[in-house]
Amino acid sequence: MFDAFPPLHILLTKGPFVFAFDFGRYLVAAAVVAAIVWGLRRTTLRTRKIQAREATMADKRREFAQSIQTVCVYTLVSAFIIWGVDAGVLQRFQGSYGWAGDLALLAALIVAHDTYFYWVHRAMHHPRLFKTFHRAHHRSITPTPWAAYSFAIPEAFVMIAFVPIWLVFVATPGWVMLSWILFQIVRNAMGHAGFELHPRWWLSTPVTRWINTTTHHDLHHNGGFNKNYGLYFTWWDKIMGTEHPRYAARFAEVVAGDRKLAARPARTVTA
Repeated sequence: MFDAFPPLHILLTKGPFVFAFDFGRYLVAAAVVAAIVWGLRRTTLRTRKIQAREATMADKRREFAQSIQTVCVYTLVSAFIIWGVDAGVLQRFQGSYGWAGDLALLAALIVAHDTYFYWVHRAMHHPRLFKTFHRAHHRSITPTPWAAYSFAIPEAFVMIAFVPIWLVFVATPGWVMLSWILFQIVRNAMGHAGFELHPRWWLSTPVTRWINTTTHHDLHHNGGFNKNYGLYFTWWDKIMGTEHPRYAARFAEVVAGDRKLAARPARTVTA
């Protein structure tokens, strides 16, 4: 049976290790970001909490349970990715292009993933797709770091699909893939932190203003349902006209400690 269907053999033999790694990186990233937010909320920076509403323990339990579900999907798909690499269907590369080449490839990987995320994320907001793919994630009106992987099963498959698509075309050193995987989960947890972690000058410099902040994604969950689709960067939202018109103003309010907008009622997702 294993010989007839190698991915099953890979799932049974390597699946527990893949699950442990993927769940571990989610757990560490979410827990560390949550601990940082917990600590900062007990300092003079506590006014950087973006919404007046508090996420409930039920919200956090749901986010955590759905994230475990996502890790299970990622483990299943990883068995097919490993098989694809072994079978030569996907690119294998165990060497290096040199430090400059590897770093350039890592940057390209991050940009490519941001592009993929923007377009599939925007597509999942289509009324015909939203309920099946994305509504589960938007149950987090006031997201927490535990929502980083809080996806419905169909959305989880869409999210992990980027990896085999990338590996069809690009032979990527292992450390580059690992660096991206770790970067991705940390940025995801930060985006759902519910607390602005970036300095007040972030949108004032040309070097950083195109990099997403927590406020950017928080607006997507509460008050900007059809805005701010980007993951790491804001350029697709700017180019396609989907950036929230009050994003910069809201960021300025948050870092200045102005809670007036945050006090407004949370938006209920009904799509």
